[in-house]
Order: sequence, then C-alpha cells, then structure tokens
Amino acid sequence: MFASVTLVFLVLVLLLLLLKSHRPKGFPPGPRAVPVIGNLLQLNLESPLADFERLAKRYGNIYCIFIGSRPWVILNGLQAMREALVNKAVDFSGRPQDLMVNHAVQMKDHAPGVILADYNQSWKEQRRFGLMTLKNFGLGKQSMEQRILAEIRQITKVLEENIGKTMRPQMLFHNAASNIICQILFAKQFDYDDKFMKYFVSVFQKTSKIINGRWNMIYDSIPMLRYLPLPFQIAFKLFKGAKERHLQMLTENKKTWVPGKPRHFIDCYLDELKKRGEDGSSFSEDQLVAFLLDLHFAGTETTANTLLTAILYLMNYPHAQERCQQEIDKVLDGKDQVSYEDRHQMPYVQAVIHETQRRADTVPLSVFHKTTKDTELMGYSLPKGTIVIPNLSSVLSEEGQWKSPHEFNPENFLNDQGEFFKPEAFMPFSIGPRVCLGEALARMELFLIVVTLLRTFTFVWPEDGGEPDFTPVFGTTQTPKPYRMKVQLRETDTSLNQTYIPIL
Repeated sequence: MFASVTLVFLVLVLLLLLLKSHRPKGFPPGPRAVPVIGNLLQLNLESPLADFERLAKRYGNIYCIFIGSRPWVILNGLQAMREALVNKAVDFSGRPQDLMVNHAVQMKDHAPGVILADYNQSWKEQRRFGLMTLKNFGLGKQSMEQRILAEIRQITKVLEENIGKTMRPQMLFHNAASNIICQILFAKQFDYDDKFMKYFVSVFQKTSKIINGRWNMIYDSIPMLRYLPLPFQIAFKLFKGAKERHLQMLTENKKTWVPGKPRHFIDCYLDELKKRGEDGSSFSEDQLVAFLLDLHFAGTETTANTLLTAILYLMNYPHAQERCQQEIDKVLDGKDQVSYEDRHQMPYVQAVIHETQRRADTVPLSVFHKTTKDTELMGYSLPKGTIVIPNLSSVLSEEGQWKSPHEFNPENFLNDQGEFFKPEAFMPFSIGPRVCLGEALARMELFLIVVTLLRTFTFVWPEDGGEPDFTPVFGTTQTPKPYRMKVQLRETDTSLNQTYIPIL
C-alpha cells in the first residue's frame, strides 16, 4: 500500500516537473509560476490592469507572466511600446493563432479576417483593400460626414423624446455606432428596434467581456477544460450566430450585385474577388464574412464606449461641457450643421474628445501580438512565436507623459497658447502596422456626434444618480459602468441672439 502511494506521488511530482513553466534564456523577468496554471492565481481575472501595473513596478516595463505553461510578455510604457511596435514593427506584428479569441471568431477551418490574421502577405492584401475601400466610400470626405449626420438625426430624435427625463444611454450609442458602420458594410440604416441591429449590439457587448475575461484565461491556460460546458462556450455560440447572419446578408446582396457599380463594402469585395478570379489570392467569400465581422465589431464597440465615457465626464465636469458649448456656438454661428473641418477651429472641444478617449481606455490591452522571428527588445531575447501584450492602458496614464495622468483634464491636450496638440503617448488604438483599421472613422464620428449633441442639448447628472463611478468595466473593449443621464434642451444664447433647434 505504502509503495503504491509513493509511486503515485513520484509520478505526480514528475508530471509537475515536466509541466513546469519554462522561462527561455535571456527572457524578461517575472513572478514565479505554478505548474499547469502559471500565474493565474496571482492575477485578478476580472480586471488584471492593476496587477499589470504592480508587476511593472517590481520587474520593469517589460516582464513575463505565464498563462498555463506558455510565457506572455507584457509591454508597459511609451518607450517599450514604440521600440517594439514601431522601431521593430515587423518583428512584433504577428498574431497568436491558437487562443480562445481565435477559436471563437474564426471557428474551425474558417478565414481569419483582418484583426486576428497573422502577419503575412494575405493580411497585407486584405488590410490594403480595407483601407482603400473605406477611403473610397468617403472616409475623410463630405459623403462620410453626411452618413454620420444622418445617424445623428436618429440620436437627436431619441433624445428629444426624453427631454427633462432621465434615461440610460447605453443602447442608444451602441445602436448609433453600429448603424454607421452598417451603412458602409451594407448601405443600410436600421431602425433601433430592428432584430438585426438588436442582435449584433447584444453579441458585441457580451463577447467583449468574455474574450479578455476570466474564462478566456482559463481556456488558454488549461486545454483539457476547453470542451466542457463552461461560460466561454457562450462566445463560440454568439460568434457562430453572428457569422451566420453576416453570411445571410452576403447571400441577399449577391442577388442584386451589379459588377462595377458598388453600393457598399460587400459589393467592393465581390468586385475584387471577380477581378482576381482563381489566382490563389487571399480573397474569398469566407474571408469577406470574416472581414464583415471584424469591421462591424470594432466599428461598434470602440466608438460607442467612447461616447458613453464622453457623456459621463461632461455631466460630471459641467464647466468643461459649458466651455465646449461656448466654443461650438462661436465657430458654428450661422451654420446649419457641423463639418469635420471645423475641428481645426475648436481646440478645446478637440482636447475634451481626446481626453475622453484617454480616460475611456477603450482597448486597454490592444489585440495580442506575436513575434514573427527570434528578436531582441531592450536587452531581452524573445524567441519566434512569443505572445506579446501591449498594455496601452499603461501609456495612457504614464507618469511624465501627461500633465494630469490620473485625472480628467483637457489641458493634457492643450499647449501653453491654448492650441490643441497630441502627445506622443496618445495611442488609444495602438500604433505601428497593426493600428486600428477604423481609427479615422472613429475620430470623425466622435467629433461630429459630440459637437452636434452639445450644440442642441445639455447633459446633466441626475439628482438621484448617486456617486459617479468612473472605473470602466474590463474587457476586450472597456465600457463605463451603466449610468443614467438627464437631457435638457440648450437655453437661448443671448450673446449670439439665437436658439439652437434640434435637427429634424
């Protein structure tokens, strides 16, 4: 009996030794890892950002943690970020291909899309096409402005119906952001009660919390648990349903597609696919469906959550809201509507929007990178295939980079002459070759929506709203905790002798 117990014990010890997390030679330092689960027990899996900050103070701006038996390198601070993602961009532009997010979004044997695609010729072709198509559909031009302003009319209508009342804005801004990207993808503007719209907004909100949360890390750490009916299976089901609906949208649009006369992104892609023919390129209908999901998800979540953050701060910093309105009144005096070009005359509004993006910290851990070859970073050796996590949150609140790193302060984006400027540490959508594909669209949306709404409405924190909580809910995209807002029509501006009327 004793011999049997001893044998079992020795076998377990041997297995633990074999499964011991191995730190390669010359690798960044980090906390000691436990076999099988790595450093999971040392992290708050609901939101590890505070733990990442704590570890950076102990081990430096480049350190390693183990998720299961695999080492992940965390980059913190502007210097490390620029060295990796800009100066050594090719070395650090890969994407891991075997994490939960890959399995959920790509599913088995399906195309990787663009966001999660590895760094190769296929990804370059798809990204180049995406940038070109977004530009051709008016990104940065008046045609795109009109699409956004059309959606603002829907937002305005909802807000008008709630004048003097308190309301929850969460669904409103997600619906609006989703509708804007849908105009590009499908040339459709949905009603906010439409089943298609409600389904996707719900999918994006739910999956963004699963992908970078507790169950994601458990999935990536302990492969033997992957097939159990645990919460990460929800993400698989939701993404499958999303792809099926996008495929259905593709099938419907193919029936009315006229080659050479594109109405939207789908038509442009089908035109490109027809032009290339059977040349073995990366273009396929499967890749198109994956591309649609990428753009729809990213184009909804980042903008919506930043707008929610903007309203939250404007309500609780009424002097900032009032100063924005004064600048808007002055610049738009006599104009029917705002233009994106007006931003050059609104330094304070620009500063408030960018400070909102900084504090929103919408994509705190970017999208995980992977080294494409054996490389070095600031004295450390990283083998090919190393997973690298850019902690963008650490840069957006880095000491020495901001006048007020831990507070809401638009002065972070104003120089001594009151002119708008962007510090180098402003990188809410990452930097380098893998920077967010829709960043330019998001900038235009934020400016046009914020300015138009502040021209017409004042947003007030409700008397019974309790203490505001500015701590975002962690996820692939972070969002403010649910809150209520009170909507008021702007009063007559006697200095300009006019009253602003909502766009109808």
